[in-house]
Amino acid sequence: MSEQIHSEPSPVTNASEGFCVSPGDPPVFIDRRKNRDGTPPAGGERRQFGNSYAGLSPEAQELGRAVDAYKLQHHRRFINYEELLAVIKSLGYHK
Repeated sequence: MSEQIHSEPSPVTNASEGFCVSPGDPPVFIDRRKNRDGTPPAGGERRQFGNSYAGLSPEAQELGRAVDAYKLQHHRRFINYEELLAVIKSLGYHK
């Protein structure tokens, strides 16, 4: 009879990240949004799109800043019309 050699899969190691995953273990999540000691990175939150209000009227600039502040406060990338209306009303506008 022929013998079959079964070898154990070797663990996957990434020493620079400080984790090791062996076959059968649950995946390890590494939150790269924070420093190794758990503190947030210096420099504030990274934004995907730049804030450019240069070509807008002062009122539109104020609205843009208020919408951005709302999105940061509520951790939202996009807002719906109800939220936009709430921001506009918070600036004192009414029908």
